[in-house]
Formats: sequence, structure tokens, C-alpha cells
Amino acid sequence: MPNCVDKKIIKETQEILSKFTNSKDNLIIILEEVQKKYGYIPQLAQVEISEYLNIPVAEIYGVVTFYSRFTTKPKGKYNVSVCLGTACFVKGSKEILERAKQKLGIEEGETSKDGKFSLDSTRCVGACGLAPVFTVNNEVYGKATVKKLDEVIDEYMKKD
Repeated sequence: MPNCVDKKIIKETQEILSKFTNSKDNLIIILEEVQKKYGYIPQLAQVEISEYLNIPVAEIYGVVTFYSRFTTKPKGKYNVSVCLGTACFVKGSKEILERAKQKLGIEEGETSKDGKFSLDSTRCVGACGLAPVFTVNNEVYGKATVKKLDEVIDEYMKKD
């Protein structure tokens, strides 16, 4: 028996689905809408999409886990992402990532217990001239250092 949260996810996913025909070609755009709504793609939403598009849930899960822009885990209010692309890595982004793990008390792909922060790494944010780079949500911080990361995270910790 679904609880209130489950019913809400089902209802809201069905509202998103109603905007699209049940063509398999709409899978990516539907996933993008669900991701935008929740910040991740809940399993219940995947089941609803599966039924609507007549695609096995396993296939939908495969698409969700293949594309890095999708996630099956809720992200924190502030998603910290450290670039590990070649330019950033050569200029010390690994140390920045290690400091972020230590400061936030979480590993890559995790969200803090209070739901405030999540941590990821990425391969390129297209700002190689500013390497090393990290982002918080869509804000890019270039010429990054461990000290700069500490300062930025401290500011976000003060919010709310």
C-alpha cells in the first residue's frame, strides 16, 4: 500500500507524463522533467514511466545510470562538484576533492545527513582556462585552492 509520499510521486509523475505522447522517443525528455521536479529520478517515477511508455523498468534504469546528468539518489540543496578533467587534475583538483570529502564528511555520490550538501566529481565543466575548478550548483569557482573551497563551503554552511 503506497504511503502519502509515494502517492504524491505517482501523481506528479503522471502529471508530467500527461504532457507527452507515450512514444519511447520521449524517454529522455520525460526523465529530464522528472529530474528537474525532484532533483533525482525516484524508483516509483521509473515504474510509472515504464508503464506509460511500455519500456521495461530495467531499460529505464539503464538509461538513468548511463547518463551522468541523471541520478537515482537525492542531491543536497548545495551540490558540490569538483572537476577531475585533465587540466584541473594536473593543477591539483584531486586535493580539492579530498578536502571537500573531509570538510563535508561525505564521499563522492553521497549527500550529507542534513540534506544540505552532496558531493560529486565531473570530467569537465568547460572552464579549463580557470583550472582547477569546482562548482556549487551552477556557480563555477575557478583558480580553486583548498583554502578557496573551505571559504566557499563555509559561506554555504552559514545559509539557511
